[in-house]
Amino acid sequence: MRLHRTQPAVSQVIRKLEEEFGEPLFERTSRDGTLTATGTVLREYAERLLRLRSEASNALAEVRSLERGRLTLAANEYTCLYLLPVLDEFRKHCPHISILVQRSLASRIPDEVLGRTVEMGIVSYRPEDEQLSSIAVYSDDMAFIVHPHHALASEKKVRIRDLGAETFVAHNVASPMRRRVEASFAKHKTALNIGVELPSLEAIKRFVASGNCVALVPALTVQNEVSRGELVIVDVPELACVRRLWLVHRKQGTASYAALAFLRMVRALSQEKGMPFLYHDKNSNEKISDEKSNGASKRQQQQLDSLE
Repeated sequence: MRLHRTQPAVSQVIRKLEEEFGEPLFERTSRDGTLTATGTVLREYAERLLRLRSEASNALAEVRSLERGRLTLAANEYTCLYLLPVLDEFRKHCPHISILVQRSLASRIPDEVLGRTVEMGIVSYRPEDEQLSSIAVYSDDMAFIVHPHHALASEKKVRIRDLGAETFVAHNVASPMRRRVEASFAKHKTALNIGVELPSLEAIKRFVASGNCVALVPALTVQNEVSRGELVIVDVPELACVRRLWLVHRKQGTASYAALAFLRMVRALSQEKGMPFLYHDKNSNEKISDEKSNGASKRQQQQLDSLE
């Protein structure tokens, strides 16, 4: 009765088990259901399976309630900087979720997401693969940086033609942004003199801060150095270029509870702080969160729209 099975049904299951294992499970001469040695071993494993089932149910409940879980993301040196304040907020709300940020080349991140090496990725371009969903999460500018004692440091604004005599330090990996900068210099018939190429943005910043060369870098990467007075940003209107950072994930498949919580946090952060944080889901045609109400200039709005 406890099993909600009739005696014949129970006997049939026992008989099938004995046929499968080729051993009797009960002592036939005993009337109190004494187990054989084989039956005792099988019972131990059955009890273990029941405990595992209970543990699995409890673990799944913890995952659903975000009491446990794991979130894996891919980012490069630049886009990882966007993640820092987002992860800080995420950890406050989901302290039991472990986070792994895997450093990758931007060009490889979409394939890593599709290959399920990571669940999400942050890139500075919108992948064209239709299997990926892309959400614009941050708006950044290109910054022309110089040493505080550089001759241009006191200027509020300069033109491209004023930069023809400058020596630039640049990243040694070609990028769409670099090609855009080269095109802008060519359009204004000004030489772009790249005298040094370095492997990281950190190295570029330190090189300029030590009094060597000038550089064009994402504004997000130099916020701390500018606030400390180690670098100066000088406006170059002809090089104004707003770029977005995109959070990408697979369209198909089921997102983890941790990933869904992360997406909610990204959206909440954009609503709370406004520009430069965004939450523009290209797949649902949502509007960029409060760009105009948060002081985005008309020029910046046009540049953002041109990236659609």
